[in-house]
Amino acid sequence: MLDHNWNIAMSEEFNVLTKQHKYMENGDMERHKARLVVNGKSQQFGVDCDETLSPCPFLMEVISRVLCPEESTCSYALYLNSLQKTLAGLLMIPVLPILCELSDEYGRKPLLLLTMSTSIFPVVLLAISKSKAFIYAYFALRCLSYILSLRSVFCIAIAYAADVVEDDKRVAAFSWITGVMSASYILGSLLAKFIPGKIHYFQLSIPLLIMPPLFIQLFVAETARRAPMTKQSLWSIFFKSIRERYSSIKCAAAVIFTKPNLRGIYLVSFLYEFGISGISSVLLFYMKDALNLNGSKVSETLMIVQVGSVFSQMLIVPVINTLTGEKAILSMGLLASVTYAFFYSLAWATWLPYISVSLGLAYGFVKPSICAIISRASSSNDQGRAQGFLAAVDSIAGFVSPLIMTPLTQWFLSNKAPFDCKGFSLIFAAFVMMVALFVAMPLKPETTWNHDLKVVLLT
Repeated sequence: MLDHNWNIAMSEEFNVLTKQHKYMENGDMERHKARLVVNGKSQQFGVDCDETLSPCPFLMEVISRVLCPEESTCSYALYLNSLQKTLAGLLMIPVLPILCELSDEYGRKPLLLLTMSTSIFPVVLLAISKSKAFIYAYFALRCLSYILSLRSVFCIAIAYAADVVEDDKRVAAFSWITGVMSASYILGSLLAKFIPGKIHYFQLSIPLLIMPPLFIQLFVAETARRAPMTKQSLWSIFFKSIRERYSSIKCAAAVIFTKPNLRGIYLVSFLYEFGISGISSVLLFYMKDALNLNGSKVSETLMIVQVGSVFSQMLIVPVINTLTGEKAILSMGLLASVTYAFFYSLAWATWLPYISVSLGLAYGFVKPSICAIISRASSSNDQGRAQGFLAAVDSIAGFVSPLIMTPLTQWFLSNKAPFDCKGFSLIFAAFVMMVALFVAMPLKPETTWNHDLKVVLLT
């Protein structure tokens, strides 16, 4: 081949990934990548096309090639990635309520600008260089970015929408927000798959990440009443805010346990997030092992789920909301989530996952309805605080769930399982979400919650 970069990539992948290639009967290696080149495809170093056969770079693949250039698997890169997510998940729990409560006092717009801007800097580092020093700096900045922006952007956006949308229309507005976020994930995945291989992906990501905060600064109006400015230093205000928020959150948590309605809806959110996060963390591993699906098939399945979720959140939920309340939408979403998990756990053929993903049309109902119930019951000055506390509860569930689901899945997929049920971990997740459904069904109508939540928020 005349392309020098292609020769380097082929040589390194032959040495590193030999075991993943197929061999013909005469002992020769099947040169499927060479055929791709003849057909006009292009690949670059760090591109994994063993299963997708498309020029789609994987971030962990690029990082692994830098940290472990001569190894087929880079456990060190996986360790750094897991460590970063663990630290971010732990620190996110106390930070989320603080950020969302600050949006009540200092405005939604400044907090949206702050949280969204943090995602730019890690990508800038990789665009500059992919040396080991920049990789380590990238992990550090991405950890900080995850803490400040991963869930807080959604919560503050929900609070902003609650400021400008009437109570009975909020579930539709929140569904549009979640639908747009899901659609952006799909478009990003498709963009990475189909843009030319010679494009510098990280350089392309930078202007895309700059556009949201720039748009907010230029076109988004402030809705929350800002607290009066003081002559104190920024750091003194920051630490004073932390002390005040910690005391407020501690009192609010104590009151929640004494109010059945609030205890119920937060418990529903915790159980649902526990189940759905656990499924997401092990589904790829489970489908590859139990159903012998390759990476491209799994990606197709998950993409169908995302598309169905976008369709339901942006089109179906607004229609249903005109006919019934948030509680009915929540119950339908929880029932669909339970069925979705059971279908996967009992799958005995490769076509069954494609049937279960159709339930993605309904399980996207849950999060908008929970946010709408909490928003309806809170005052206009406490939207950020209410959504921040909900996000903290979800963060705890999202952190704990993989710690239980991952070893449970590995156990039942191994030869040491106590009985033959490879999808037992998914059945467990379905059972957890079924408990959430049973907790949600007897909850009182939303209009009776206002006094309870105001007591919590004013404590």
